[in-house]
Amino acid sequence: MAKKKLVVLTGAGISAESGLKTFRDSDGLWEGYDVREVATPGAWYKNPQLVLDFYNMRRKNVADAKPNSAHFGLAELERNFEVTIITQNIDDLHERAGSTNVLHLHGEIFKMRSTADENRLYEIRGDMKLGDKGDDGYQLRPAIVWFEEAVPKISEAIPIVNAADIFVVAGTSLVVYPAAGLVNYAGQHIPKYIIDKKIPYTTGVNNLTVIEKPATEGVAELLKLLI
Repeated sequence: MAKKKLVVLTGAGISAESGLKTFRDSDGLWEGYDVREVATPGAWYKNPQLVLDFYNMRRKNVADAKPNSAHFGLAELERNFEVTIITQNIDDLHERAGSTNVLHLHGEIFKMRSTADENRLYEIRGDMKLGDKGDDGYQLRPAIVWFEEAVPKISEAIPIVNAADIFVVAGTSLVVYPAAGLVNYAGQHIPKYIIDKKIPYTTGVNNLTVIEKPATEGVAELLKLLI
């Protein structure tokens, strides 16, 4: 018998317990930086060195972080379900925990891309520098979707959510669009679960089970409900 399709939308709350902070915890500041100074196209044109320094630090933070029990719990669900993780996170903690089907909506910290071609991607583990160029001759930048930029992967995510038999939201405040709008593409009559230490406004969502707990505790409860 075919496994049911379980789709999980994750956000910063799932990695927070691994020590990776989110700017939403502190009034638009991310590790002490104003996001407009480090995570917008304007910031890149104004001060590319600052942007590279910021993401070089983020890359070190992610390399030092370890997946937590929420990441491992979602990976464990692959035994019983056909699981797709759609994440707003730029870290690789889902993959390191064992999840095999992860779609990164907002890019990946261990990748860089040509400034001229978003599909020209390269792996990066160390530091990025000004003067680093792709084989097309253009400066390389973090392969991250910045604020004010389009989210091309959303077109991949919508049909995945649309085909889900079960839909889970974990560790996201559902305020960053278009990702937050994905909940509206889940079938009206399928079971839905939302896990967050502070449940966001979710009026009009049918068949919703609310688990108001941090991600590690909430995913443990989800496993008990689903398996």
